[in-house]
Amino acid sequence: MNLRQLRYVFETARQGFNISGAAAALHTSQPGVSKQVRLLEEELGVAVFVRQGKRLTGITEPGGEVLKIAERMLRDADNLRAIGREFGIEEAGTLAIATTHTQARYVLPPVIREFLRRHPAVRVHLHQGSPSEVCRCVLSGEADIAIATEAINDQEGLAMLPCYRWNRCVIAAPGHPILDARPLTLEEIAKYPIVTYDFAFTGRSQINAAFAARGLSPNVVLTAIDADIIKTYVALGLGIGIVAYMAYEPGRDAGLRAVDAAHLFESATTRIGLRPGTWLRGYAFTFIELFAPHLTRATIAAAVAGTEGSDPGL
Repeated sequence: MNLRQLRYVFETARQGFNISGAAAALHTSQPGVSKQVRLLEEELGVAVFVRQGKRLTGITEPGGEVLKIAERMLRDADNLRAIGREFGIEEAGTLAIATTHTQARYVLPPVIREFLRRHPAVRVHLHQGSPSEVCRCVLSGEADIAIATEAINDQEGLAMLPCYRWNRCVIAAPGHPILDARPLTLEEIAKYPIVTYDFAFTGRSQINAAFAARGLSPNVVLTAIDADIIKTYVALGLGIGIVAYMAYEPGRDAGLRAVDAAHLFESATTRIGLRPGTWLRGYAFTFIELFAPHLTRATIAAAVAGTEGSDPGL
């Protein structure tokens, strides 16, 4: 038994039992993966995968336990390498951050600028996607840190840390009647075509819930995955927009106006997600502390270690 066999078995399961996909992800051959999986099963004396002919179709009951142990062992091996890097070359390395467009575009720029000023030898990789994709990036080891709002708090397998709360605004072209609504109400918003986020992004479920609670069916004519696209179509006159308030920039959005809508929608919480048991480089702590100053190194370490009561709250 060796780590390579465990990695091959784990990656095969992660790729949905697709040996070709596992081989591609591991930069090896399909027969090589099949052989190593068989050798491990023979040594353990149990089948890890359910087979139909030559196809893998599922995980056996003992295979499920094997995969849990394999994941822990592979994570520990990665942590050992990280410790070596940490104490070998402390100020060089890579920090991979998986996040949504809103965070990458409107929140992270000053944080990353200050981070790179402090750690000029560290390369930062940004992976953008939906909140569920962001979580998968960290769970698979492709990214070190997940930053998102919608769905991330319900993601199993990640240690979660709350960072900040935010709410929304309604945007429209100058002169639009919605800008003069006093007070702004959901009933008034529902009178007009709406451009807003796709359901998987940036608090969309909270927007839907607010209208549903009032028995309203908003006329959502267009959805998008990021605020820049929403603002573009609102400026074209397709409707009014509902976006995160952080995405409205008066200086840059000269063709738009905004009205605070925080009193209409439940606030959302942006969180950081980390793989439990992961060894974090020193500069990863620096990044998290820059992004959310209330999260101390001790708090972060406790969350990753799974220490009870480690949630700092907001």
